[in-house]
Amino acid sequence: MIKLGKLKLTSLFKQVTSESKQVKAYHIAREHFGLREIRGNGHEPKILEFFNAVGHSWVKDDETAWCAAFVGACLEAAGIVSSRRLNARSYLEWGDPVSSPKEGDIVVFWRGSPKAATGHVAFFVKHNDNGDFIVLGGNQSDMVNEQVYAKERVLSIRRYPE
Repeated sequence: MIKLGKLKLTSLFKQVTSESKQVKAYHIAREHFGLREIRGNGHEPKILEFFNAVGHSWVKDDETAWCAAFVGACLEAAGIVSSRRLNARSYLEWGDPVSSPKEGDIVVFWRGSPKAATGHVAFFVKHNDNGDFIVLGGNQSDMVNEQVYAKERVLSIRRYPE
């Protein structure tokens, strides 16, 4: 083991590797920008693949809420075990909580009310001028895009553990 001052080189590589995986998941998510549900009787095959990637191949439509499946599929494709669940709030139990988000972190929001079981999950992009969260996610207006969510709706910011 090589030491750089007080920093062990092995811990440095571990940190870079874990950050790289989360950044990779974010870049995978970005590759799907613009993907949208098919209106009517058809279903977008890529959205169905998101469900399959997290172990829910029984889902056969793109009308089923898919924000958690999208985040999970991107994480899994980057070599990170996701929550493998379809509810957004399952990500409250994933990774490590952080107070200051970095691009690619996972953000969990409440939907309906803070105490409701419903929510939304997406990748952090940046803050807007009001401090609200701009996130990249699936099932945002039935597609993968960037949208603004009020900072007051944030339940947790999560990062892949080192």
